[in-house]
Amino acid sequence: MRLTFNMQFNQSLNGILNAQQRMTKAESQLSKQTRILSPADDPAGAAKVLSLDQSKTQIEQYQTNSALLKNNLALQETVLTSMRTSYDRISTLAIASGNGTYSLEQRRAVAFELQNIQTELFDLMNTRAADGSYIFAGYQDKSPAYERDPNSGVFVFKGDDGSRALQISQSISLPGNDSGKAIFDSVFVRFQPQLSAAPAGSSLEVSNQTAFDNFYRANFDNLNPLNNQYSLQIDAAGTYQLLQNGSALTPPFSGSYIAGQQINFNGLAFNLDPATTLPTQVDFELPAPTQTNVLNTLQRYIDILNDPLATADDLAKALADTLQQVTATANNVDGSLANLGGRLNVVDSVFNTNADLLITNQQYKADISEVDLAAALTEIKRQEVALQAASQTFQKVNATTLFDYIR
Repeated sequence: MRLTFNMQFNQSLNGILNAQQRMTKAESQLSKQTRILSPADDPAGAAKVLSLDQSKTQIEQYQTNSALLKNNLALQETVLTSMRTSYDRISTLAIASGNGTYSLEQRRAVAFELQNIQTELFDLMNTRAADGSYIFAGYQDKSPAYERDPNSGVFVFKGDDGSRALQISQSISLPGNDSGKAIFDSVFVRFQPQLSAAPAGSSLEVSNQTAFDNFYRANFDNLNPLNNQYSLQIDAAGTYQLLQNGSALTPPFSGSYIAGQQINFNGLAFNLDPATTLPTQVDFELPAPTQTNVLNTLQRYIDILNDPLATADDLAKALADTLQQVTATANNVDGSLANLGGRLNVVDSVFNTNADLLITNQQYKADISEVDLAAALTEIKRQEVALQAASQTFQKVNATTLFDYIR
């Protein structure tokens, strides 16, 4: 009988403990708003919730990257837009100062304003982001993109052509900066022929830059320098022809020379002294292309404007160089701005898509793991009734004595 009593006592006690445990679990599910308190509650659901949490963390990091990328691109867009305005001002000042009517004092006044614009451009080309990095220095963004050599006064690009990309989705990464090398330094010095030999009083000028640029790009030979050697030969009878590396062009370029008249060829103007004795020839070559940045181009024009000994020809050549290189740089900036606009559109689109994915992720997770409020309250009430019943049973068993069994 004692054994039976102990068994009844243990069963009643276990009933209370189990009811309390179920009651505690129901209350925890309600307070934590989840029905999966441990993987044992729903192994498959727990695995899905873990996967959804990992996906959420990843998407949130993409959103952080998107915000950072958008800020970087917006900063670069602001800087380039400001620079674009400066290029237009440079062109306006250069054209005005190169018309031949300005006095030396007026030219120096223009040079002073151009000097200020140059300083402003130099500062903008060394713009730093909020984290202190130089946005146009490529991967070398801990040091300035541009420096001025203290000895020569030449502006030198010190960065590289890299760009740091940020991942904004599983398959999309976009560069957050553009190298100054591509925007500001990839500008060819104005194409010009290099006179090798000519009779006294003769000159060779570029009369049509566009036509000569087309000729240069189509004919410059980087592999065989001899093919860049040209000669305008005029025989004793006044018949001229143009030779390339000693051979006539195909189709040939020839005609009759009239003393005092220009000979024009693909944007080039040959001017010979009318007193030149025939036969004669003018030798020139196409020099290798070189690149520079707008800061150095601007400095050369400023020096010419300040030089009291500069001739009209010096001013005209410096003006042509400045306008060509400023225009080319402005075109690079326009291209960069268009590219920036495209990247900003992609960032906005991906950001909105990721925001939708986060909402979907949360809804799916809720469907799997969130507790139903009505069901949770009902379960708590049910477990409360069960606990009361178990407690009452335990009280009866605990009050039973040996005399009750003897009866």
